[in-house]
Amino acid sequence: MKIYVENPPYDEYISEKNARREQYKYLPAQNNITAFIKCALQPVDLQLFAEDGKTEKATPKKRQDARKKGQVLQSREITSTLLLLFIFVGIKFSGGFIYSELRFFFRNVLTEYFKVEDLFSTEALSKLFVESLLVILKTTAPVFAIAVIISLVTGYAQVGFLFTTETLGMKFSKLNPLQGLKRIFSLRSLTELLKSIFKIAVIVAVVYFYIKDEAVNITNLVDMDIISIAAYIASAALDVAIRICIAMIFISILDYGYQWWEYEKSLKMTKQEVKEEYKQTEGNPEVKSKIKQKQRQLSMKRMLHEVPKADVVITNPTHFAVAVRYEPEKSQAPMVIAKGQDYVAQRIKEVARENGVEVVENKPLARSLYETVDVGQAIPPELYQAVAEILAFVYNLKGINKVG
Repeated sequence: MKIYVENPPYDEYISEKNARREQYKYLPAQNNITAFIKCALQPVDLQLFAEDGKTEKATPKKRQDARKKGQVLQSREITSTLLLLFIFVGIKFSGGFIYSELRFFFRNVLTEYFKVEDLFSTEALSKLFVESLLVILKTTAPVFAIAVIISLVTGYAQVGFLFTTETLGMKFSKLNPLQGLKRIFSLRSLTELLKSIFKIAVIVAVVYFYIKDEAVNITNLVDMDIISIAAYIASAALDVAIRICIAMIFISILDYGYQWWEYEKSLKMTKQEVKEEYKQTEGNPEVKSKIKQKQRQLSMKRMLHEVPKADVVITNPTHFAVAVRYEPEKSQAPMVIAKGQDYVAQRIKEVARENGVEVVENKPLARSLYETVDVGQAIPPELYQAVAEILAFVYNLKGINKVG
């Protein structure tokens, strides 16, 4: 028995769907554009682009620590380019000397040494070895000296004098394959690839334009002898090498700029690292505050111990208090042995009253003494008269006679 199932009304469903799509044809696009505009106008937090939240410039201590570890700003492109340039220039200018020395040596070997009867004796071979070594040193010494000088000068100009053994240590993190893959597909690797491609392009361009300019001379090589051809090829090779090095100086300058950017980026710090470094170098602010508070308390305690020795305490009367002592046998003028403001002033007055020291109110004089005279200093001459009157009053009150 066959069972027939009636198909659902798909035609009605599709027609209704098309009608809704036609009705809201422009609405989704409009909504998308509006949402895009709102998103574009939102303020962008640049810290999102920072690596691990490192947005702060390196502090001097951070730079110093990095230098001790051998992490310095240096472009090897500048060193290698200048080194090769001066080596090729040195060879070009000393080529005649090198050629004449080698020519004389080989001529001497081929003419004189083959006349020796016992050519392979120890004495003859030793003499040949010594003369060969002297010729090598004589011909390579200028070029070697140039290489050493340029390496030292360029290295010192970029880094300065630096000796560290940090870079010689074994770092097992470099053996991590994941870190290796990360370095392979990093921005630095891409930069090195682009730099290598640019180098090849520069070399090809220099060689092409040189051959183009020397096309006539190259065709004339067929009429030259073998020595002239060799001399021309050597001179042309040096000229091409020097031109390539000069062109590479431009790449070296760009590489130095990139190395500077990457060096500064690697030294950046997070805000928390800056705070922690400040705590280590300057000390914890809370601890420093407590230390200063303790120092002030000890200073006030020592100062209050001197108040009982005072002759008089001059007050504002509420804001300032200055304790003055006069000892004619020790000083020519009265001395300020304690002073304070507000709470400290009240404590000075309390101690003075407890020890029978007179407290005299004189607002202008108290303010002047507090602002112009430090503890342990003599009062200035312009205040002699005012202080003398108060001291005379106190001495008369106590029946004391001090002769200055």
